[in-house]
Amino acid sequence: MTWYGIVNNSMEIFYVNRKIEKICTDDKFAQKALGKGGALVLRERLKQMRSAVCLEDLRLQPGGWHELKGDRKGELSCSLLGLKRLVFMPADDPCPIKPDGGLDWSKVTAVINLEIVDYH
Repeated sequence: MTWYGIVNNSMEIFYVNRKIEKICTDDKFAQKALGKGGALVLRERLKQMRSAVCLEDLRLQPGGWHELKGDRKGELSCSLLGLKRLVFMPADDPCPIKPDGGLDWSKVTAVINLEIVDYH
């Protein structure tokens, strides 16, 4: 799989394809896809990601950062506007797992943004 993105001195952020990268990095595309309000919230969530050293830094920040269940197990999301969510997954290989089998948020230092969707 080819990932597109940037690497910074904090958490690494990748995109599953050019379309999601464009929405996440170009305000014009974000506004077209999400509206002005949605684009503003997306920009804030991405700013939070860029400021984090690891996923654990996001857990208690605004945005409802959480792991998904069921057929979306292994993915995480954060709230955008309304029911829209930014869905992403750890890019760390191997994925850091705690002894109890859960995701070790403190060791996730890279994410892949997958999609913006209303999965409700």
